[in-house]
Amino acid sequence: MYYNKLTDRMSFGLSRTLWLVQAGIFLNMLGYGAVLPFEIIYLHDGRGFSVGTAGLAVGLITGMAVVAAPLAGPLIDRYGARAIAVGAGVALAGGYAGLAVAHTPAQAFAAAALAGAGNGALNPSQSTLLAALAPADRRHRAAAVSRVTANAGIGIGGALGGLVAATGLSGFVALFLANAVSYLVYVCVLAAVVREPARSEPVRGGYRVVVRDRAFMHLALVNVVIIGVGWGVFSWLLPPYARTETGASPPLVGLLLLANAVTVVVAQVPVTRLAEGRRRVVMTALAGAIFAAACLLVTAVGHASFGYPVLLIAAIAVGIGECAHTTALTPLVADLAPEGLRGRYMAAMGFSWWIGLTAAPALGAQLLAHSPKTVFLASAVLAAMAAVAALMLERKLPARAVLTPRLPAVPAAPSRPPGLRGR
Repeated sequence: MYYNKLTDRMSFGLSRTLWLVQAGIFLNMLGYGAVLPFEIIYLHDGRGFSVGTAGLAVGLITGMAVVAAPLAGPLIDRYGARAIAVGAGVALAGGYAGLAVAHTPAQAFAAAALAGAGNGALNPSQSTLLAALAPADRRHRAAAVSRVTANAGIGIGGALGGLVAATGLSGFVALFLANAVSYLVYVCVLAAVVREPARSEPVRGGYRVVVRDRAFMHLALVNVVIIGVGWGVFSWLLPPYARTETGASPPLVGLLLLANAVTVVVAQVPVTRLAEGRRRVVMTALAGAIFAAACLLVTAVGHASFGYPVLLIAAIAVGIGECAHTTALTPLVADLAPEGLRGRYMAAMGFSWWIGLTAAPALGAQLLAHSPKTVFLASAVLAAMAAVAALMLERKLPARAVLTPRLPAVPAAPSRPPGLRGR
């Protein structure tokens, strides 16, 4: 019995199937991380497109994801998360393989649209699948491991991708083809080892039920702000701010993002364990408070001699805040959703994620050019408001969804009786 409990602890309480899916996610994000920094560079330098055309092609990947995410919800509820995740992976593989061989803008746009549609469908289907495969009291752990594997894959992929991209056009093409292959490997993992639990009958009403769920809509609005500040502002607006305010070189700017990713990899599991038995809204509010403090810290940058270390501390703090928010978010959505509508709930939350990611650079970049510190002051205010709104959400939650489940601790190994020592 002790051996079984010890094994359960070493596996973080997750099944073999879930760990295989997590391995597939790692390979998937390894390939994606390798191409992510070089998409515009490849289309501009490698294929001769103008910077504007290359940017439009890459932007189409995100644009189609915004459109595809809500459309994926009904398909997940009708056909199952596994089937839609497989289809999304195939679409992503086809899209990135198409980008690898695109020689004209029209070809690149078509491939980017296909990849974007797959991207929009993959996130909600993958979240729904993990929620279905994990017992309700372990969903927060499955979400935590998914975050760790994704960040590790992106970080390692980015480092390896830089080495391959240095070889020129052939290197870029190899990266895009390798990314396509990584999606196919992930699809094979899903097809070979995953057997999705039986689905409930779809609930009548579709997205009308989602919109009428006051607790969920409250959470979705909080999520827009949390994602917009914690992910959007610090991913897209902090790098140019670091360049102008501290004169940080491109490698130092990259180090800020690397420090954030490493923090998530290191801190996600401990933060998840800390969250067990605690109120979920407190974890989300904590994330908002950390993001607000990090934004205020950024505004304190004023001298190059100590400005960059301050930004580095802020990037690390944001990583911890990300861990707190994601520990609570996906399991809470799964608990709020009727089983027959879980795909729609995940897709709607994914849509709120895309809104936050889109709004931050679109609105913040304009203000950044005129008053850089105002961007981060405004972001601090929004994050603080989101923290307060998160605490107000609790009274709308059903009792079963208030706390992150606490799993029993593994007892210490039994000691030998004194008379048996040395035998």
